Amino acid sequence: MADEFSKSVDFGLQLSRRIYYGKDVPVSAPKPAVMEKKLASLETYLPTAPMVYAVISDPSIVDNPDIPSYQPYVHGRRDPPAFIPLHMHGIAMEVDCYLDTAFVTVTGTWRVHCIMASKSCDCRIAIPLGEQGSVLGVKVDSTRRSYDTQLITMGDAKDTDNPNDGFLLKGQIYTFKVPQVDGGTTISIKFSWSHKLSFRDGQCCLSVPFSFPAHVTPVGKKMSKKEKILLNVSLGTGTEVLHKTTSHPLKELRRRDGKFSFLYEAEVQTWSTNDFSCLYAVSASDIFGSLLLQSPSLDDVDQREMFWFYLFPGINHHRKVFRREVVFVVDISGSMQGGPLENAKDALLAALYKLNPVDSFNIIAFNGNTSLFSSSMHLATKEAIENAVKWISINFIAEGSTNILLPLKLAIEMLAKFGDSIPFIFLITDGTVEDERQILNLMKGHLTNGGLNFPRISTFGIGSYCNHYFLQMLAQIGRGYYDAAFDVDSISSQMQRLFNSASSIILASIAIDALEHLDSLELYPIHLPDLLSGSPLIISGRYCGNIPNSVKASGTLADLSNFVIDVKVQKTKGMSIERVFARRQIDTLTAQAWLLDSKQLEEKIAKMSMQLGIPSEYTCIVLAQIDKGKQASESVLPLERTGYLDDKKIIFLRSSGVGFGNLMATTENLPPASEEQKLHVPAGSIVKTASNCCSRLLDCCCCMCFIQFCSGLSDQCAVALTQLCTALACFECINCCCEVCFSCDWC
Repeated sequence: MADEFSKSVDFGLQLSRRIYYGKDVPVSAPKPAVMEKKLASLETYLPTAPMVYAVISDPSIVDNPDIPSYQPYVHGRRDPPAFIPLHMHGIAMEVDCYLDTAFVTVTGTWRVHCIMASKSCDCRIAIPLGEQGSVLGVKVDSTRRSYDTQLITMGDAKDTDNPNDGFLLKGQIYTFKVPQVDGGTTISIKFSWSHKLSFRDGQCCLSVPFSFPAHVTPVGKKMSKKEKILLNVSLGTGTEVLHKTTSHPLKELRRRDGKFSFLYEAEVQTWSTNDFSCLYAVSASDIFGSLLLQSPSLDDVDQREMFWFYLFPGINHHRKVFRREVVFVVDISGSMQGGPLENAKDALLAALYKLNPVDSFNIIAFNGNTSLFSSSMHLATKEAIENAVKWISINFIAEGSTNILLPLKLAIEMLAKFGDSIPFIFLITDGTVEDERQILNLMKGHLTNGGLNFPRISTFGIGSYCNHYFLQMLAQIGRGYYDAAFDVDSISSQMQRLFNSASSIILASIAIDALEHLDSLELYPIHLPDLLSGSPLIISGRYCGNIPNSVKASGTLADLSNFVIDVKVQKTKGMSIERVFARRQIDTLTAQAWLLDSKQLEEKIAKMSMQLGIPSEYTCIVLAQIDKGKQASESVLPLERTGYLDDKKIIFLRSSGVGFGNLMATTENLPPASEEQKLHVPAGSIVKTASNCCSRLLDCCCCMCFIQFCSGLSDQCAVALTQLCTALACFECINCCCEVCFSCDWC
């Protein structure tokens, strides 16, 4: 689907060369050699910032709405349609960072600069969401109508046709279209989404897609172009936050009590070509933490009190980490063939080479059967790692079915020893199995104690055919961590990140004394994980009872000594905990609802999702349409796949959830790439472009030469020449013009 999107943009850019901007605005087109190089890297056409595209099925409507031009008529329709990036006239972004979550709001204006004033087209919106991103809302305002996203329950949407729009590209670019926007119209769009912050060496790393391609810069008369970025950071720590580096020149507005605000505002010649990034850290050399409390709002579906607990590792880079005993459990079933298995192998080899000589390891490859590197654990010596590399090259062959229970049981048996090390199991799979609930119940029996020497299980899911909620629950039961890759190209880097972070424990078996004496307690995640060297430990929860003003947190350090700190308890001010931990709470409850097959939990999640505006597996995103005036609404063609909700016309979009896996696809060994939905629905009645000669005329820039020439002629002469040129094209006589065109000054 990503390739399909890029090809549509590539054709749209070629198509946009038909547009004439006036005598004083030269428009150049790429030479053939440049075009070949460009076609070899179509991925560059995927959006790297919020973008809007005109969807062109009928090339004949492409023109400057302000300066109509004389150009050869293009017969036929384009299937699939082309995407012409719209010119952007203004952009502003506000980023609010709370603990480990960033809330991003982008407001921008785009103009449909490429469609005749008397025509209209659909517009496709694309939003790169970033790490574990979640759409919170989109508002679109144009001349004739406006749109606003809403969440409804699956029950309200069950009687509608299956929606054919709204999906993720490469796992993190959300895209959908709005229908029938007039040529020359300026549309205003407000995007809101949340995504997880990453942590590296104890620093918070914020990165927001904000790199705009040159072709969104307006062409023609000079006009004001303003960029604005407002950054607000609140860690709730009460300690100083150190601002490290940033991609854009920020001016400090305020700083107080673990909070700071920065502003970037400038009038620019060209739009930003860099993603907005910022590094910041807490100025503490040792482990410290805090417990934030907040009461629920009156309309909250859960009236229990809320808390948010975190521990920061500090910036002591010399703190000792636990010795590791690691078993890598890797899926080599038939569906892993090609990119998934090759990327998993690369990540596994990188993880092996990063083990210390005092660490030990083993590898289990599984499909319907299991294959062991060794019957026992091996120290990570140079010789052992070289032997493992050879074993991987021979035994990692993608074939067979999927059986997860057997290799997990073998891994736990290998690690059932006691010592000064922490056992780890890393499970990598792209499939779903029938006995997932049985696996979880069995793991609960093995890992209930959760002591120092019980295995930590971390999981990594590839694609959407695996049950990500099973993998999340397994990681929570195993006090480990979960991650996923929905794009084959990101498998290796994200797996390496999981290996590196989840195995670098500096404080284990953590306990919080105040939580042990509450009347009721629900944690998200369900167990307390360990504190890692490079990132904070953050948990949230609901409770009934009283939490004292003084709380102690304890754990075991890598030298096996006890560690105890006093944790400050404070009521939150100016920060809604409910908003911050909503995604974590909904994901944990969804995993529990699946495990228990609980309709009551499903209904609770749906209510919470609609109340907080966070999409879930049990809600559906819709676009609610509001027409501006009766006359305008009556002239609009009927919209496909729409309905009515509270007297508003709505368009149903696909769910952006990860789903609960696909057992049939796993059984049939379908590769993750086959899960991609089609960007364009084929239209059987749409005729392809009428003739090769007309396509050549459209794709080459002789069309631009012709427009420039006709602009200096009288109307009658221009029309006559247009008709003559089209007739010649039908006899393949235009080829010579193409050859001359690529050597002319305009090219």
